[in-house]
Amino acid sequence: MPAPSPAQTVKQAFGLGEITVDYSRPLARGRVIFGDVVPYGQIWRTGANGTTKITFSEDVMVEGKTVKAGTYGLYTMPGASEWTVMLYKDLTLNGNVADYKQENELIRVNVKPQAAGRNIQSFTIGVDEVAASTAVLQIMWEKTIVPVKISTDVDTRVMKGIETAMKDDSRPYFQAANYYYENDKDLNQALAWADKAIAQNKAFYIVHLKAKIQMKMKDYAGAIKTAEESKALAQTAKNDDYVRMNDKLIAQAKAGGKK
Repeated sequence: MPAPSPAQTVKQAFGLGEITVDYSRPLARGRVIFGDVVPYGQIWRTGANGTTKITFSEDVMVEGKTVKAGTYGLYTMPGASEWTVMLYKDLTLNGNVADYKQENELIRVNVKPQAAGRNIQSFTIGVDEVAASTAVLQIMWEKTIVPVKISTDVDTRVMKGIETAMKDDSRPYFQAANYYYENDKDLNQALAWADKAIAQNKAFYIVHLKAKIQMKMKDYAGAIKTAEESKALAQTAKNDDYVRMNDKLIAQAKAGGKK
């Protein structure tokens, strides 16, 4: 027989690792959920069937609290204006909140629910706003979204990795230059690495990165010249996306140069 609350696994690459959520998805079926089917002020297994599990493959921060890599039960205590979210160390509880013990919690945090703006029939857990070092776990059902902020100190590890890699003969100049550009590091260093990357491989996307770095440095004339070079390379490679991207950058640089 089909399961009334089907299981789902969500995997999201995050930082240098991955977030995985295993849970079951009950239907609202027109019922009032929070404050009725799921009472306020009581511990909820955050889904159906057994324990909802969340796995972090690397250390993270959940709402500012340290969480070591591992698998935890995800429990919540809904409220009209505030939710409590708990990570539980005992995975044998199997969603049985009658045996829930606060001493087995790893952390508990308080978050504010938001109006969904639409009716969410199937209970849903997802990961949104995924950036290099931050993401938002979203618990969603009926007309409610509960956001839980997750972060990781990826920058320290990446910077250390770049420092180590630059000591080797095969140096990742393009990747290092792109990281410095994307994360507002030393742009002069990013430009120097971009030039070295171009010396290794004069590809249209590498030359385009140099143009973006020059644009961010407000070297508009240099950005135009480099973008025109990248555009010509992209046309030869028949890559229309980069032709358009370079046209856009050239227009922005020309506008910036007139200010």
